[in-house]
Amino acid sequence: MFKKILLPTDGSALAHKAAEVAAELAQSQGAQIIGLYVIDPFPFIGVGDASAVGLQAYMSEVQATAGQALADVRKLCEARGVSFAGDTIERGSPYEGILETAKAEACDLIVMGSHGRKGMQALILGSVAQKVLTHAGLPVMVIKG
Repeated sequence: MFKKILLPTDGSALAHKAAEVAAELAQSQGAQIIGLYVIDPFPFIGVGDASAVGLQAYMSEVQATAGQALADVRKLCEARGVSFAGDTIERGSPYEGILETAKAEACDLIVMGSHGRKGMQALILGSVAQKVLTHAGLPVMVIKG
């Protein structure tokens, strides 16, 4: 039924839980997992050498974090014999990056974690999962934390 599953990850315990579910599902379906880490753009644009050094340090740190998060997903997939491809992209809006990748990779399912925030906390912080659910043109499986 599913052939390509997009799995956005941020390296959290909740993302790991979603990865476990996605890997099990992919194994049962003979599907491939596309792991995705969306990088927030560098939060400061300035002038001079300090800005360039800050950008380099930020990108080095975030690339290492992304690499660890995707390596975790790769390990889960390899343990189950599931095909895996990982990617990082930079977007100001994570949900847009997720949806763009799902379309570009021709995914037929998105599996992602959600903290399940409610009330004022959800209004203030927003929810990437909620935005993906609202705007996705394909099935989305949300693993609640």
